[in-house]
Amino acid sequence: MTPIRTVLVVGSGAMGSQIAMVCANAGLTVACTDLDQSALDRAESMLRTRMESNVAKGRMTAAQRDAAFDRLTLTTDRDTAARTADLVIEAAVEKLDVKRSLFAELAALAPDTAILASNSSSFVPSSMASAVPLPERFCNIHFFNPALVMKCVEVVRGPETSDETMAAATAFVEKIGKTPVVLEKEIPGFVANRILGAVRDEALRLLEGGYADVVAIDTACRTALGYPMGPFELMDLTGIDIGYLVKKQRFAESGDPADEPAETVARLVERGDLGRKTGSGWYTYSESGEKQGLNPL
Repeated sequence: MTPIRTVLVVGSGAMGSQIAMVCANAGLTVACTDLDQSALDRAESMLRTRMESNVAKGRMTAAQRDAAFDRLTLTTDRDTAARTADLVIEAAVEKLDVKRSLFAELAALAPDTAILASNSSSFVPSSMASAVPLPERFCNIHFFNPALVMKCVEVVRGPETSDETMAAATAFVEKIGKTPVVLEKEIPGFVANRILGAVRDEALRLLEGGYADVVAIDTACRTALGYPMGPFELMDLTGIDIGYLVKKQRFAESGDPADEPAETVARLVERGDLGRKTGSGWYTYSESGEKQGLNPL
């Protein structure tokens, strides 16, 4: 098994850019690619702000920050980066057809020894691995938002994933300073998000049933259950559209009405109120991301 020294992250959104920075901080050579140069510019600005904050708080030295950025390339040239990657991590939009098409292209570019991995928690490895010629080299490596902070990373085996791939992926997670949680059998949502999903769905039932409002439910979860943030606050952080797309996909597969997105979630998505990234979701936010108040439903 080739040691993982060079990483390609496809997608420079909140997750992709942070995953790339985590890898660069750990001493790996990293390329983070996107189709849109403006998206890469936004990613670099966000990362520099975060790293500067880490230096100011004494979490790293200025020299360590500079060395990490020297190892990180933000580029629109995905194909060149893919040809030398030991590990490719996809962090694109949560649409299965997009991911399958992307992996088919990446598999034709990357070395046969490269591991192909998705950051998705909603799509299991087998749903994407069938698009590549070497499914034994495919797995999911699922980070949590914010990836620069959260320690847990789920490593998920598909039906054809080899032991060697799982061992290398797990070793990679440990190398970048994260805690691997290994799933030997795939299931949509994996471990953490299935538990979070159950909490989210119950919170939405309580809200739509008129039992308690958004603030009350979030407050109960923080003060009674010890959650760092309530389910509505968390949806705003991760993006309301992410959960919405996952629910839509599951409903398309199952036909079970229980898998449909909640009415209030659908309403917010239709309005474009997707959480912190749009300035409003369940709550409203200032330009700096500070919570300001409730967003009228």
